[in-house]
Formats: sequence, C-alpha cells, structure tokens
Amino acid sequence: MNELPKWAEVVLVPLMSLLLAAVLSGLVILAIGESPLGAFQLMVQGALGSTYGWGYTLYYATNFIFTGLAVAVAFHARLFNIGGEGQAILGGLGVAFVCLYIPWPHWSLAIVGATIGAALFGAAWAFLPALLQAKRGSHIVITTIMFNFMAAALLNYLLIGLLKPAGSMDTATAKFPPATHLPSFQDMFSTADNIMFRGAPANVSFFVAIMACIAVWILLWHTRLGYEIRAFGHAESAAKYAGISPTKIIMISMMISGALAGMMAINNVMGEAERLILGSVEGAGFIGIAVALMGRNHPIGIFIAAILFGFLYQGGAELALWTAIPRELIVVIQALVILFTGALDNMVRMPLKKLFRLFRRTEPAGV
Repeated sequence: MNELPKWAEVVLVPLMSLLLAAVLSGLVILAIGESPLGAFQLMVQGALGSTYGWGYTLYYATNFIFTGLAVAVAFHARLFNIGGEGQAILGGLGVAFVCLYIPWPHWSLAIVGATIGAALFGAAWAFLPALLQAKRGSHIVITTIMFNFMAAALLNYLLIGLLKPAGSMDTATAKFPPATHLPSFQDMFSTADNIMFRGAPANVSFFVAIMACIAVWILLWHTRLGYEIRAFGHAESAAKYAGISPTKIIMISMMISGALAGMMAINNVMGEAERLILGSVEGAGFIGIAVALMGRNHPIGIFIAAILFGFLYQGGAELALWTAIPRELIVVIQALVILFTGALDNMVRMPLKKLFRLFRRTEPAGV
C-alpha cells in the first residue's frame, strides 16, 4: 500500500517543495540586500495585480502548458523527451508555412490549419529520435538534445535566406496576413468603457492549450492507446508479454509529444509575433520539463504548474525593472523550484511518509 494518501502525493508534496524553494529564494534575496517580502509583493503585483500582468502571465503559461504536456506524454512511456525546444522551433516553421502560403479567409480557420501544421512539423522532428530509440537503442535524451541544436541551425539558415523578405534586415519572415491574426485577450474582453489586458500578448491560443490538457487526459486515462503507453512505461517486459509493441509505443508517444511541443508555436509565433522570428521559443521547451515534473505528469498539475512558472517569468521581469535584483535571479528561483520538486523530491516525501505512519499507529483500533 502507498504510504502517502493520493491527496498528499498530488498536493502536499509539491506544496512543501515550493515552500522550501521559496524560503531558500528569500534567503538569497536577503543576501543581496533586498527585502524578500517586498520582492514577493512586487512579483505578485506585477504578475497578478492587473489584467496587463495577468495577460503576460497567461501568455507564458500557454507556452509552458504545451511543452509540459509534451514532456508528460513521453514520460508516461518512460521516455525523457529533452527535444521540446527543437520541436517547438519546427512547429513555428509549420505555422509560418501555413500562414504565409495558404490564403485564409478568417482566423478561426487559420488557427485550425496552423495547429495542424505546427503539430505535423513538431511530430516530424520527433520521428527520427524515436526511430533511433526504437530500432537502434540510441538514447532518446542524447538524440533529442542534438536535434535541438539542429533545429536552431536550420531555422537560422532559413531566416537569413529562403524565408527572409527581400530588403529586410531582420532575421524573420514577412508579417502574416491580417486574416491569420489571432484575437488577443484585449480584443476579446475589453469594452468601450473598460480596456482590459492592454498591450498584453495573451491570446485565444490559451484556450487551445486548455483543450490540449483535456485531450491528453482523455488519451492517457480513457483510451486503449493511453493504457498501453502507461503500461509500457510502468513495466516494459510485462507490456511486451501482454502483446504491446515497444516500437509502436515509442514511435507514437514521441510523435504525440513532438506534436504538442510544436503546437506551442500558435501562441508565440501566430498569436504574439505574427511572424516567425529567430529565438522565439526562449527556452520554453526546457521549462516544460520542470512544469511536467512539478505537475506530476498530469494535465491538471501541468496547468497549475504552468501558471506558477508564468507568474515567475512575469514577476521576475517586474523585479528586474523596479529593483536592484538581477533578472538572472529568477532563473535561480526556477532552478530551486526544479531542484526541490524534482531532484530533492524524496527530501520532502520521506519525512511526510514517516509522519503519516506515525498518525496511523496512533489511530484508535476501531477507526
């Protein structure tokens, strides 16, 4: 029997890990001569205290939802996909091709085409590492890391050559046609008397990310394929004995993972920049690993963890703007969150297990 109740596993362990990371982060802020409480208040005000702050927080969270889901699907098959960065880059290329070369009459159709294009390009970039793992035994971590660098090099080559508009000095494609521009939160929620989310990049793709969470939940826990993925991840030998093909599961899991990472591009490429630019992924593929770890590879947990990391990104920008705290400190805080929720997970889990065992021993016999 599991020594921790399910609610403690899902809620208490991550919460305690977060508190430890917050305490240590506060000590770091104190050591550089700033007030931890003041810094936290400024982060909350900057990220959550206005619709503008929420707009940026949810924009970043949208990216992290897609990449977190990508890591989680692969992880359920016991595959550690480190290639979300490269797959998101190629997803942006798919979005650019769809938006630039297909004449869409309206954004509601364009977003469907762009989602398909992003998913196909992301899945295609995950295909070869998956094949190498399934057929040659090449470790998925190594191949996906290599493919991140290859994706960046490929995009750089295309943006200074084939996709660069004539006479432009930017390493970017041409602006997408107006019919492909996605409604921002400002467009969706503002009224004539009240402008909300003014200038924030959050857009309709946030709701696509929520639908992706629902789709992944249905896939993993309510379909035969999802059962096979999880069975293979828990015990490969038992899954093979039950007739589940390792090659099939590795290939399908990685391609779904790559598709989800690629779909991030509908937010940052189509929704925010409205063109494909160099460096648009901004490390979101790697942050997705932390989001998946913290969210326990479950769509609901990933959604909550993505909001937290969106808060850290936007709150960190406010700290760098209004205090002497460097922007790099937010990277340190993120690292501490990853450290406590991932690498040092047992440091929280083991004392909690002892505490619950103690409570069970002290319960009356009839309870």
